[in-house]
Amino acid sequence: MPPKILVVDDTAANLVAMRRLLANSGAQLFEARSGNEALALCLDNEFALILLDVNMPDMDGFEVAALLGEAEHLRDTPIIFVTAAYADDMNRLKGYRSGAVDYIAKPINDVILQSKVRVFLELYAARAKLQHALDQLAERNQQLIQEIAERELMEAMVRHQAHHDALTGLPNRLLFHDRLHGAIQRANRHHSRFALACVDIDGFKHVNDSHGHAAGDALLQEIAARLSAHLRSNDTVARLGGDEFALVLEDIEEPQLALQLCGKLCAALGEPYALSVNGQPIEVQVGASIGIAPYRPNGQPDADELLMHAADHAMYAAKRSGKNRCVLAD
Repeated sequence: MPPKILVVDDTAANLVAMRRLLANSGAQLFEARSGNEALALCLDNEFALILLDVNMPDMDGFEVAALLGEAEHLRDTPIIFVTAAYADDMNRLKGYRSGAVDYIAKPINDVILQSKVRVFLELYAARAKLQHALDQLAERNQQLIQEIAERELMEAMVRHQAHHDALTGLPNRLLFHDRLHGAIQRANRHHSRFALACVDIDGFKHVNDSHGHAAGDALLQEIAARLSAHLRSNDTVARLGGDEFALVLEDIEEPQLALQLCGKLCAALGEPYALSVNGQPIEVQVGASIGIAPYRPNGQPDADELLMHAADHAMYAAKRSGKNRCVLAD
C-alpha cells in the first residue's frame, strides 16, 4: 500500500496545483478544504506527511497542528506548513511550537516541494521498515519464550518420569534411595532418628491370576493412594517394583511409634478394595507384611544398605509368622 499525503488548503486552485506537483511522488493524495475536514481524515487514515496551509478561515493551520499534537497516535505525523508568511519569524516560531517540522513558502518552488516530500516519504518508509522489523523481533521473542517454556516443561516431565513410577506416580527406586540417603545425612547431622519400612502385599498374585493384570494395576494404584493418604507430608512412600513398597518415616524417635504407625497402615491396606476393571466393578482384599528398621545415627558409610537389609529381613519375618502384620527389626 502506497504512503498517504494529506494536502490541506481552502483554495481549490492550490489543491489542483499540489495535485499536479505530487502526481509522481508515489503517494496516495488526500485533500481537505478546512481544518475540520483535515481532522476527520486524520482519524481514519495514517499519513506519511501533511502539507498544511496556515491561513484558512474558521480554523487556521496553527490550530489544526495543535489539535493533531494532542492526539497520541497523530502527534508524530510530520507537518509542513505552506504559507506566504514564511519570512515572518514570529509566524515561523509559532508554527514550530504548534508541531510543524518544516515550512514551504508561497509561491511554491516545484523542486523544493518535491525534494522535501521525497525526503519525508523516505523517512516514513524507513520508519515503517524499522517498525516491521521490531514487530517481527517481538514475535520471534514471544515464540522463543514459548519454546523455552515448553522445553522446560518437557525437561521437568522427563525428570519426573526418571524418578517416579509410571503406574502409581510414587517415587521409584532411584528417588527412594536418594531420599533415604538424605534422611540418613539429616539424622547424623542433627542426631535425630527415623525409620525405614519395607512393605510387601500379601495376596497380590492371587488378584493378578484371578482377575488379570488390569485388576492388578488398578489395585497397586489404590494401595499407593492409601499409603500416601495415611502418611505425613514429610514422609516418603515409594514403589520399588512389583508389589513391593518402601517407606521413610521421618522424625521417629522411638521404634514403638513406627510400629504403631505401620500397624495402622497394615489395617488400612487390609480393607476391601472396590475396583473398576474394563468397566466392570470387582471387590478384592489383600494384606500387607511390613518390616521396620529404626535408624540410629552411626556414621557408617554403608548405612543405607544395612538399613534396607534389616527392614527387608523383618518383612520376611512378618511373612513367615503368618503375613498381614508388622515386625520390628532387632
